[in-house]
Amino acid sequence: MLTRSRFKESSRIQGSDLAPLHYKPFSSHEHYQQVIDAHRKLLESGFYFGPIGGLEAKALLSKEEPGTFLIRDSSDRRYFFTLSVQTVYGTRNLRIHSEEGGFFLENDYQNKKKVPQFDCVLKLIMFYMGRGRDVQLTVDGASEESMETIYLMDSRGIKTPLELLKPLKISPSSLKHICRRALNRTGQGEVQQLPQALRDFMKKYDASI
Repeated sequence: MLTRSRFKESSRIQGSDLAPLHYKPFSSHEHYQQVIDAHRKLLESGFYFGPIGGLEAKALLSKEEPGTFLIRDSSDRRYFFTLSVQTVYGTRNLRIHSEEGGFFLENDYQNKKKVPQFDCVLKLIMFYMGRGRDVQLTVDGASEESMETIYLMDSRGIKTPLELLKPLKISPSSLKHICRRALNRTGQGEVQQLPQALRDFMKKYDASI
């Protein structure tokens, strides 16, 4: 099965010159649903900037501390999303690869270790947050202490040290969303005690960031 995504413009930043539609082939219906679910959760996150370009991402992040990041639509139509992050070397853009097995970042070509894949972009972000220094990925995607920095490849093929500390928010989060993130940090046991309407609200966003 081969279909194409057709994301409508949902969070255009003023001044963006990118087309409101984003096209990318899907390998199956499951792959399609995985991307749609990831996109829906990103819309809830508060740090998904939609169809902005690399220069706009740089302008937004350049005054922020290293480790600040955002998610945007990829300018390369072979990909759905890009992670833009401010580093000590400037703003770097990391393409988020999407296959039926999940979302993943491109590894440093010298690193032969397996890159973990995730069924959600938010899970990918949470995995890498706090792993910038003194942590090295093992083959199965777990972590072990090391003096090495995690390096991945950015959109220009440049080896980039990855350090994700905090997302850049489009606007302040609502009180409901703040409470939802807090409950997600405590575990699903607390959620099961909530009324059904609130449980449905929680299902729309299961991340703590």
